[in-house]
This record gives sequence, structure tokens and C-alpha cells, in this order.
Amino acid sequence: MLYFTRWKALGIILTALVVCLCAVPNFFPEATVKTWPAWAQRHIVLGLDLQGGSYLLLEVDSNYVKKERLDAVRDDVRRTLRDAKIGYTGLVSRGDGVEVRITKDTDVGAALSKLRDLSQPLGGLLGSSGQRSLEVSDAGSGLIRLTIPQAAITERIRQTIEQSIQIVERRINELGTVEPVIQRQGTDRILVQVPGLQDPTELKNLLGRTAKMEFRMVDSSVSPDQAMQGRVPPDSEVLQSASPPNQPYVVKKQVLVSGGDLSDAQTGFDQRTNEPIVSFRFNSAGARKFAQATTENVGQPFAIVLDNKVISAPVIREPITGGSGQISGNFTVQSANELAILLRAGALPAPLTVIEERTVGPGLGADSIAKGELASYVGSILVIVFMLLTYRLFGVFANIAVIVNVAMIFGVLSLLNATLTLPGIAGIVLTVGIAVDSNVLIYERIREELRGGRNAISAIDAGFKRALATILDSNITTFIAAAVLFYIGTGPVRGFAVTLGIGILTTVFTAFTLTRLIVAAWVRWKRPQSVPI
Repeated sequence: MLYFTRWKALGIILTALVVCLCAVPNFFPEATVKTWPAWAQRHIVLGLDLQGGSYLLLEVDSNYVKKERLDAVRDDVRRTLRDAKIGYTGLVSRGDGVEVRITKDTDVGAALSKLRDLSQPLGGLLGSSGQRSLEVSDAGSGLIRLTIPQAAITERIRQTIEQSIQIVERRINELGTVEPVIQRQGTDRILVQVPGLQDPTELKNLLGRTAKMEFRMVDSSVSPDQAMQGRVPPDSEVLQSASPPNQPYVVKKQVLVSGGDLSDAQTGFDQRTNEPIVSFRFNSAGARKFAQATTENVGQPFAIVLDNKVISAPVIREPITGGSGQISGNFTVQSANELAILLRAGALPAPLTVIEERTVGPGLGADSIAKGELASYVGSILVIVFMLLTYRLFGVFANIAVIVNVAMIFGVLSLLNATLTLPGIAGIVLTVGIAVDSNVLIYERIREELRGGRNAISAIDAGFKRALATILDSNITTFIAAAVLFYIGTGPVRGFAVTLGIGILTTVFTAFTLTRLIVAAWVRWKRPQSVPI
């Protein structure tokens, strides 16, 4: 255990040195670090509780998700029956499903067969239990009922949360903030932490808007006044304008091109009026659909709809085949910029509601850092003094290994660009105790071997060898606990689990490579007849 080849010793020293050097950028101002090469700019980011910032807890509108799913099922039923040329009536959404009555009794069997094709196995674990996205049943008298099971709704909400997290992250990154923490909480909530952001007003405005953009035709067959009196065609709806005086528009429900087909959106100024505008560009599929729609509807007005509000309704003067256009609508510079950010990031699949909001001031964060530093210093000093008094020279070896251990923790955190929170500091302090505990086990085993009559070198070698299993067992069990905390925990709990888990790995490395290397070098140098322990 005490023999190291030259290459093995060099590898241990270089590994510890390189990992420790990764922590160096944390000791330089951010402006200085930005002038370094990109690979050298990785550093630890202070969490919300250490540098202040904004905390938002968002909730996905599950009723909206359910309604969207019902509308999609209803549209699928309409399309399927029309394609199969099966007559129907009374297509409505009711409760957790959709009902449709087949006109001819002889077509019921064919309709059931076609509609059952709309039901798909649910993904993930639910799919293995035979759950499906739709339950199609014959209710008698030509009535077919398509019911969405609760498992399918839950799965849809899960997918909505995952998609929303990606879009929320893109929107926040467009603001220029660094290292936001965005993660799922529970079944229908998203936690957003943005360190350093003291005014969350703009952030809430961006996250609170669905930004569902659609290009639809205006229905000219009926006037807005007639529609307001209840005479709305079945394939159309009444929408209000986004700006005062909230003019009503009768807009067809069919979406010609959706915001998902946009590839870019930028702010600019109209050359004629000098007003802020938003220029947009479609991807190849969107450009093709937009060109077809404008070619087929020359002379007709079409509506640009954002979150069920009509931004503008220009008349198509000529086919627009270039795949780009612009939106004007009494924008200010700020509102135009916000709309461009929303369109670039994409539309949320469902509205998000802020149900909890907190702002942590930088003063409170500085106080947390000061207290965390004090706790770290006091704890470390007490541990160092204890090791020196108890194990003398071997206590010095252990303290050197502990210092390198902590430096390696900061190096690994820097490599991961991890966010350090107050519980994370607690995890590092706890790691110091765990690292010392490993050395205590080794040293006490050496003492036992000495009391058993072994000579100095033999006792040291046996102490390291026989303590290995015990230390591995204790650290593995602690690592499992840290892994469970990371998997089921959120926010600060995860920060604690990350630092604790990294600390355990570096502890095993320093205890059985670095400390052993130092002791082996001392043994080779001194050839001791007794052990100063």
C-alpha cells in the first residue's frame, strides 16, 4: 500500500493540482475572467440566497391543458369522419370527453373503427400498463363517446411542463441574465430563480404571456355587429383587438400559419412612420404555407393573432412569397422588444400563473455569505487544531489532505459551473468532517497495529490496507443518501446534495491516494523506527 511508482505518484499530484487550479477563476474579478480563453472562464455561480435576486413559483393552467386536448380531439374527430365520408351531427365537448352522433346506423361500426385509430398507447411507464390516450365507446343510438382518461391528462400536463421549462429558459436567457435556476416542482409547477435580478417586473411580464401567435383569415361573411348579437359562424369566433378601442373581429378558427413556424423576430422602425415594428421570418415550411395562404386570399383581410388578441388585420394586396413580414400595432420600443423576445423563444403550450414571488436583496445575501464564511473558518480551524493535538505529525498530513480536498471541491464545482447556495456551503463544511473522519479511521487502525506488536512501517501499511473497506462502506452509504436527496429534492436541498456528493468523491481520492502518498514519501525519507501518532 505504501509503494508508488514514479508515474503513479506524478499522476496523483497532477490530478490534484489540475482540479485545484480550476477554482482559480473564482478569485479574480468577473471582468478579468472574461478576457481569458473560453475554457478558462468556468466558475462557481452564487445562488439566490448568497447574491440576492428574484424567486418565482409558476403554475401551469391544467384546465387550459385539458381544454386544448379536448379541442384537439374534437378537431381530429371532425377530420376523420369527413375523410371517411361518414355523416355525423352533434359534435360537442362534454366533461372529460367528446361526443358525436352518427347519422346512419349502418355507419356506426365503420366510425368506431376509424375513431379508435385516434387512440394511442401512452408513453413511459403508463404505456406498459395498457393505458391509452383515448377510450372510444358506443353509447347506443348512434352516439359515440371519446373519453380522455386521467392518466392521459396527467401525461399531457407532464409534457406541457417539460416544454414550458425549455421556453421559460430561452425567454430568461434573452434578458441577458446569467445562470437562472429553472426546474419542475410537483406535478404542475415550475420554480424560477434568477440570481442578481432585483426587479422581477419585466421577467413576470415575459413569463406571464403565452405568446401563442397565429395567422388566420378574417371572416367577411358576417359583420362584427352581427357576430356580437350571437350570429357567429360555427367555424369562426369573435376576438378583440389588442389595443384600444378593443375593436371586435370575426376570425376563422382555422390557423393558416402558427408561431411555431417562425425562425426569427427582430425589432425595427417603420421607414414611413418611424414607429417601432417587429420584423419576422418564417422557416421553410412556414414560408411555404404563408405563401400559399396569401396567394389564395388576395384582396382578403387576414388577422395576426397573439394570445387570442388581434394585433392587426391587414388586407393581402399581393402574394407574400419571401417568407418574411412585419407586425405593427402602436408598439413602444420596450413592448416591441418584449414581443420579439417572446416570438424568438416560442409560445408557451399553456398559460403560467405566478403563485409565489420573493425578492432577496443583495444585503441579505452578503450577510449569508459572511455567516457562511465564519462557520467555515471556525469549523475548519477547530478540526485542524483537533487533528494536530491528537495525531501530531500525522495530523499535519491529514490537514494538508483536507485543504487539498476543499480546493478540489471548489475546482469540480467550477468545472460544472455549479450554483453555490448556503446549504451548499453547509455541505462543504460537512465534507471537512467526513474527510477528517477517514483519516481518523486510518490512524486509529495504525495505532491498533502498533499495539499488536508490528513495527512502524508494517503498522502504517496495514493501517491503510485494513481501513479501506470501512471507509469505502461509510462513504458509499453517505453518497447514496446524497444521491437520493439530489433526486427527490429541489432548490437548496439539491445544492447541499451536490456539494456533499462531490465532497465524498474527493475525500476518497485524498484519503487513499494523496494522504497515503504523503505518508509513503515520509516513510521513504525517514525510515522511522516509531510512529509519531
